[in-house]
Amino acid sequence: MDPVIVVGAGPVGLTLALALARHSVPTVVLDEGPGKDEQRPARTVVLREDTGALVERLAGHSFGGQESGARWGGWRSLRRKQLMRELTFSDEAPAPLHVPQHVLTGALRAAIADERLIKVAVESKLDSLEQDAGGLTAHTRGPKDTWWRGSYLVGCDGPRSTVRKLLDIRFPGRTAVERHAVAALRTELPWPGEALLHRMPPWRGGGTEVTGRPLADGVWRLDWLLPPRGELVTPDALVVRIRETLAGWCGGSTPPYELLDTGVHTVHHRLARRWRVGRAFLAGDAAHLLGALGTQGLDEGLRDADNLAWKLAIAWHHGARESLLDSYQAERRAGVAARLRAADQSLPVLRGGGGLRSYVPGTARGHDTLLTDGHVGRGPLGAPGTYAESPLAPEPSDSAVAVGTEPGAPVTDVQVTAPDGSFVQLRDRLGLGHLLVVLVAPGTVVWERRHWVSAGIMPRLAAAVSALPHRAELLVAESYPGAPAHSVLLVRPDGHLVTALSGVRPAELYAAAEAALGGAARPDGAARSDRSDRPGKQESGAGASKAVGGTRPAE
Repeated sequence: MDPVIVVGAGPVGLTLALALARHSVPTVVLDEGPGKDEQRPARTVVLREDTGALVERLAGHSFGGQESGARWGGWRSLRRKQLMRELTFSDEAPAPLHVPQHVLTGALRAAIADERLIKVAVESKLDSLEQDAGGLTAHTRGPKDTWWRGSYLVGCDGPRSTVRKLLDIRFPGRTAVERHAVAALRTELPWPGEALLHRMPPWRGGGTEVTGRPLADGVWRLDWLLPPRGELVTPDALVVRIRETLAGWCGGSTPPYELLDTGVHTVHHRLARRWRVGRAFLAGDAAHLLGALGTQGLDEGLRDADNLAWKLAIAWHHGARESLLDSYQAERRAGVAARLRAADQSLPVLRGGGGLRSYVPGTARGHDTLLTDGHVGRGPLGAPGTYAESPLAPEPSDSAVAVGTEPGAPVTDVQVTAPDGSFVQLRDRLGLGHLLVVLVAPGTVVWERRHWVSAGIMPRLAAAVSALPHRAELLVAESYPGAPAHSVLLVRPDGHLVTALSGVRPAELYAAAEAALGGAARPDGAARSDRSDRPGKQESGAGASKAVGGTRPAE
């Protein structure tokens, strides 16, 4: 079968290609650039617990130990001269991962270089796309004009997405919701390793809000919120901001600093009308733009990749389940839309200023809570979305039990016993192409698996797992937050909880797994023809496992 074509070699496209390879699906990545990224210390990304773990799992190492990458030790919020809030991160409250984008993409590219299922075609700019009943044909221009044949195509090609334009998908929204002046510099601040948000700083020219976020090796990224329109950020004006801010934080005198990079970051809020047309999909900035109030658009793009990879893998290996492929848009677009609504509802309150709000007791602390949530990844502005209204949700069951994770939400990362008897983290078993079934069995941790694997309810549960409509791995946990003993959790390949059942319920477990997979596959494995807006040219050889143009990602 033809490979999946991924258009765009940014963090989302590279992550999707690696995730598909983990599911044994070959990909061709069409990279418009030369195959490497410009080093811009001021262009950084902040990843939450789930997305940081995803890229570390796929890249095969910890970015926290990388040069220029850092996990924050804490967070503090200031308003004028008052400390409003202080947080300390821990294993129970994991710190965000802050890393320059070129470091992230460099590590993902290095992982791809060792992956035989992925071919990267550099200097290949997409300029046409056609669909037919058996797949897609894409044409790229560059040093060599090339035709590529694929089973599916995903546009991860950014805000000006060529894929989105070729599919004629509207991209409505708001322009310049926020503007920030940005500087990356090496210096010493009174809060080593801690991020901070300072609202209404008391020094002259401090503006309304400045954020300082640490990186490795004494490097900081500073962001100053700019007025919505009109202010031109000249190099001299930015140096004045830097000196005044550092002096304000360091007792009145500017400490020594080395300026590494500067820029202006403009935040837009947009959401594509559709994320799927036939065999073509959108992900990342091609599908949505967000980032006001401390939220991170890349977080959502990486969640797009994680959500779509396992669904495409099932379609590639076993035939298209249309409801499963449609669920990508239903789940991810709804999640991003909720994040955008939360930001749009908060913006007038947080950025309006003045009026009666400024005299209402408690308002400042409420504003601080909203902003902190966006920056550290909590609440409606920052927490990972849930798929409670997903079309893949199973029917309600009397056997379902409540646990610390709502159905549709990401599971908590607990230690589990794998089939070989080893102790691993639950998150390490994600993204391998199969469902996870987790039995909560207190007391098992003190015994070797061979002593209890054939005792009690285990044989019956193992039989039920082996009868599921898709390959599943049976894991055992000593405990899970809020779960009674002998609870059975069904988890999707992307780590979202399908359901939790009381004891071994083979029929209910099977029904929940079937629902999570989108129902039965079509016998012919073909995408519905009425999903495509464009007439496609008919081609033979749709089942060939090669890309047109002589490339062969996998044998």
